Amino acid sequence: MKLSLQSFEGQLTARLTARGIAEPVEIAWACAWLEACGYPGLKLLVEALGDQRCDLEFSRDALGIDLKNASCAFLAPHIMREVSRGGRAFLRNVRHGLYLLPFTVQANIGIGCPVDPAFAVGGERTKNPYVEKLALAQSGGIAVDDGLWRLLEVASP
Repeated sequence: MKLSLQSFEGQLTARLTARGIAEPVEIAWACAWLEACGYPGLKLLVEALGDQRCDLEFSRDALGIDLKNASCAFLAPHIMREVSRGGRAFLRNVRHGLYLLPFTVQANIGIGCPVDPAFAVGGERTKNPYVEKLALAQSGGIAVDDGLWRLLEVASP
């Protein structure tokens, strides 16, 4: 099916809210952003929902931040606040690190390789290579995998 970017974000926000996920607006926005740019945001989000660790307390140590393999699909807003406060951070035990990409582009900061198990977030980004893809999704909508979308439905009580 095809949904407008706004419809995708709104419906996903409602579904995440119904599941009790913290920061559903930010997570839905990031998922829509990833999908609009051709990344598997929805697939990663469905995988992340299989892990009950949606909220993880973490702190910096001498090596950076240990994410303990909890999904960045849920941690990305928190990680970005930490980077904003404390500066560049090296991340360890990263899962679904691609979810940091929309936030780093929005904040105009650099990101190390999101598939590398230890990468840094911080520094300065000099260009946004995603502007055209986002504009195309804004005007034409995004294709949504029906099967994955159904997995995010929440049964009514």
